[in-house]
Amino acid sequence: MKERRTHRVTISLNDSEMRALQRYCDKYTVKNRSKLIRETLMHNILKRFDQDSPTLFD
Repeated sequence: MKERRTHRVTISLNDSEMRALQRYCDKYTVKNRSKLIRETLMHNILKRFDQDSPTLFD
């Protein structure tokens, strides 16, 4: 079951960041930039949480 997205986050990009994003979307035929950004962001957040979590054997 998917949760409904009710929270909006707005970001600003400079010209070179926007060109890079557009180039990526064009090259890999990304049709939904919001989905790309959301999934990339959440992937990095969850990866960091996983790296930061305490481990039993360090």
